[in-house]
Amino acid sequence: MSSQIDHLFSEDRRFAPDAAFAADAVGTAALYAEAAADPEAFWAARAREYVHWHRPFTEVLDWSNPPFATWFADGELNVAYNCLDRHVEAGHGDRVALLWEGEPGDQRRVTYAELTDEVKRLANLLTELGIGQGDRVAIYLPMIPEAVASMLAVARVGAVHSVVFGGFSADSLRARIDDAGAKLVITADGGYRKGKVSALKPAVDLALADRNGAGPQETVEHVLVVRRGGNDVDWVDGRDLWWHEAVATASADHVAHAFPAENPLFILYTSGTTGKPKGILHTSGGYLTQAAFTNSVVHDIHPESDVYWCTADVGWITGHTYVTYGPLANGATQVIYEGTPDSPHPGRWWEIVEKYGVTVLYTAPTAIRSFMKIGRQVPQEFDLSSLRLLGSVGEPINPEAWVWYRSVIGAGTAPIVDTWWQTETGAIMISALPGVTETKPGSAQVPLPGISVDVVDDTGTEVGNGNGGLLVVTRPWPSMLRGIWGDPDRFVETYWEKFAARGFYFAGDGARLDDDGDVWLLGRVDDVMNVSGHRLSTAEIESALVGNEAVAEAAVVGASDETTGQAVVAFVCIKNSHAVNPDELEALIVELRAWVAQQIGAIARPRDIYIVTELPKTRSGKIMRRLLRDVAEGREVGDTTTLADTMVMSTIKGQVKSK
Repeated sequence: MSSQIDHLFSEDRRFAPDAAFAADAVGTAALYAEAAADPEAFWAARAREYVHWHRPFTEVLDWSNPPFATWFADGELNVAYNCLDRHVEAGHGDRVALLWEGEPGDQRRVTYAELTDEVKRLANLLTELGIGQGDRVAIYLPMIPEAVASMLAVARVGAVHSVVFGGFSADSLRARIDDAGAKLVITADGGYRKGKVSALKPAVDLALADRNGAGPQETVEHVLVVRRGGNDVDWVDGRDLWWHEAVATASADHVAHAFPAENPLFILYTSGTTGKPKGILHTSGGYLTQAAFTNSVVHDIHPESDVYWCTADVGWITGHTYVTYGPLANGATQVIYEGTPDSPHPGRWWEIVEKYGVTVLYTAPTAIRSFMKIGRQVPQEFDLSSLRLLGSVGEPINPEAWVWYRSVIGAGTAPIVDTWWQTETGAIMISALPGVTETKPGSAQVPLPGISVDVVDDTGTEVGNGNGGLLVVTRPWPSMLRGIWGDPDRFVETYWEKFAARGFYFAGDGARLDDDGDVWLLGRVDDVMNVSGHRLSTAEIESALVGNEAVAEAAVVGASDETTGQAVVAFVCIKNSHAVNPDELEALIVELRAWVAQQIGAIARPRDIYIVTELPKTRSGKIMRRLLRDVAEGREVGDTTTLADTMVMSTIKGQVKSK
């Protein structure tokens, strides 16, 4: 099958950088010229600019054994020292590192000096518990300061953390603990979510017990427990320790020793819908370099004045790179929020922005579309004038959601950086630089300085401007994954085999280049539909649907069709302000089918449109189109365990049947 993806949807709005913003921006056009002249020298300069090296490196990139790369391999650093001690030593110990807000409204202001003290104590405790270089530690915590401290303490002693999102089940946790061979689990009794305590320690106990006849877990020696929820928990003497007892009594005197740049920093498991989760491995020097650089230039971080807020949980890659490592390496002040966007009320996020004077907000399109569905009247109740830059991460953002974000949240002036990257890439790869790039709603725009991407066909040949195909990264980059934990063959097969002859990394995403050469993401290649010989992008049809004033969110899938091969089937959520009576639904569906034909062309007109109240999403906000495809084709719905709300598919099936 051809990898050419037809492009039918057009977007021509443009937003040039504000002159005053550009004049003070961290990232400048000069970076592109420097990187183009000598990419390796460019990254070496960034590594020296953003990272403190205990032992300076002389080697930059070793690509002699592709796809296994090393960066700055003869250099040595301590990642936690870079995020903590050096700021205290520079006189910034009193600067607030974390502005933490609990879902019930409790709060903590943690300075760099205080966070450093806590991490040193925890590092000493880890050493007492036998955790050292190369050992693995599983972290299963809510979004509390101890989650960040745990990651940094593990890094400080040269060990490897595997953070597991607190919403995952005991079985998911057990699989990740087993695969990594973790010696320690750091957890909490529970955390607050949607107004009540969600227990965590009981899931750890279950995970470590005999699961499905596999026997008790064998590698974990201790469980360190933060008291947060106040819920009752079982206790195993000799194994379990309370954080508030063990960390508080540990020594705060700890020297951060240096480790090689390629020392493993963390394993993060991608929650694949089928098969064994992939443990994505990242190392230290190259990862920290790109994390700090991209946070600095894409989010335009001015540490002395900005209040930055990335809304991601540390259980995802965004929370690793743009909550823990990037901002703290840059000495920034940031907000961390424990709860959900709508608890205890739908304006909770905007209340936090107003309360802390947030200047930079980085969040997911799915959250933005949820706010669109509720209506602009909610954010308009709050003073959002402190916001000067907005970011988007996680999936392609529809142009209408982009424009709503800018106009309603950013007062029509805040630039938007729409970022493309993955767990595997470690850090942002494609994005506007807010003081340089003329932005286009819905486009990720251009590779960052030092990053080389292309859009190619199945043979690896460039498709050229104006065409769609497969997104590839054509040169190694510092924060690239170093492998899949314990499975080098799967690493090669998954990411490199398709274009092995060219040495390209294949991201699994479709993309197109517009006439200016800017990149527009078209979603996963698996989601591309073949309708009457035309390869259509789900992302473009979804963008067209969201462009209708009644639509808040849409998911499109291809369903088998005897006539056209595949037919377009859309699942649509309507804005609260445009809710219709049941007897008006059919007219709305007819209107939306005609709307898509008008916006894109008759070939893209959905065969079926289902009006639903929610879409099935993973806990990180990604739409599970596979499950919608099951519904559209009348199959039994597949595995729903990775959904944030496992009941949503039952609701959708009921709404589809009643149509």
